[in-house]
Amino acid sequence: MAQVLHDLRPFLGLPSIQTRPSLIYPPDSMQFIDQAEVDVIAGKGGDGIVAFRREKYVPAGGPSGGNGGHGGSIILRATEQLQTLLDFRYAHQFKAEDGQRGGPKNMTGACGHDLVLEVPCGTMIYDADTEEILGDLVDPGQILCVAQGGKGGLGNRHFLSNRQRAPEHALPGLPGEERRLRLELKLLAEVGIIGLPNAGKSTLIATLSAARPKIADYPFTTLIPNLGVVRRPTGDGTVFADIPGLIEGAHQGLGLGHEFLRHIERTRLLLHLVDATAEQPLDHYHTIQQELIAYGHGLEERPQIVALNKIDALDEATLDALVQQFEAELGHSIHCISAVSGMGVQPLLQQVWIELDV
Repeated sequence: MAQVLHDLRPFLGLPSIQTRPSLIYPPDSMQFIDQAEVDVIAGKGGDGIVAFRREKYVPAGGPSGGNGGHGGSIILRATEQLQTLLDFRYAHQFKAEDGQRGGPKNMTGACGHDLVLEVPCGTMIYDADTEEILGDLVDPGQILCVAQGGKGGLGNRHFLSNRQRAPEHALPGLPGEERRLRLELKLLAEVGIIGLPNAGKSTLIATLSAARPKIADYPFTTLIPNLGVVRRPTGDGTVFADIPGLIEGAHQGLGLGHEFLRHIERTRLLLHLVDATAEQPLDHYHTIQQELIAYGHGLEERPQIVALNKIDALDEATLDALVQQFEAELGHSIHCISAVSGMGVQPLLQQVWIELDV
C-alpha cells in the first residue's frame, strides 16, 4: 500500500519523494561494508494555526486557520546498483523534512518530503533497540517505511461548533517517529563456495565466471565475498559466492568467517572445496562442518557438494586412496577437480545444476 501511495503523490498534489544525494567518499572507501547502525528521524508535522476571515462586508468572519502539513517519512528502497552498505559508514543520522505550518484562509501547510535511502538488495532491517525484524528487502524497487512522518496539527476551523463559534485554539503537529536501525546485508547467491583458506575458492569462481577476485598463494587472500554469475546451458545466470576463508572458531569471530557466514544463509546449495594437497584433507572437511553446526541457522543441513581441489598435484594412487577415505566417511561420492586447469569442473557444474533443479 505504501508503494501505491507514494506513486500517486504527484497526482494528488503532494510533494515528490526526496532521494538522498550520493556521498563523496575518501580514497580508502572501496571496501565491503555489510553491517551498519543508523538513526532515522521522520519529519515533524506542521502546526495548525488560529486565523479568522477578515474581509470587507464580513464583519464577523468565522475561523479559517489551516492545518499543518504532514512530516516526511524515512523510506528504504532496495537497488541492484549497490553491493555494500558503505553509504552508512560515513553518515549515521538521517532526517526527513518537517511539514509546514498551516496558513490563513483554510490553507494546509506543505507536507515534508519523504527521504528515500537506497540499500543493496538482500538487506535486512532490524530495530537496534528491540532486535525486531522490520523487513527484508530482497527485490529491486522493494520499499519499507522505517519511520513515519508526524501528522499535521489541526487549525482552529476544525473546532467550530454550535457552542464555540470563534475557537481560539489550534493543535501543534505531532513529532515524527525516531528509530535506531541495524542494517545487515546478506548476499543474494544461490551457491556458496566454502572451505578453509587456500582451498582454491577464488580460483574456482574465476574459472567458472567472469569474476576476477584477488588470487595468491597465502591464506586470507580473499577479504570480502566475491560474486560471480555462471551461465547455465539454457543461458540463465546463477550467482555463486566465494565466501572468505573460514577457520576453526569462525563462529566465535576468529579469522574472517564470523563476518561472512551470514552471506551463505540465503544460498540454496553449498559447494565445499577441500585442498587435496593438505596434510589431513578430511580434518579440513570436518573443521568447516563443525563451524556450520556451531553457527546455527540450519547451515549444516543445507544441500552440499564436496569437491577435492588441486588433484593435478597428486599421483593417481594417492588420489584414489584419498577419494576412498572421503567416500567411506561421507557415505556418498565426491568430485575431484583442478580449478586451475579446469579438470573435472564441468561434471561438477552438472551436479550443481541437478541439485538446484531438485
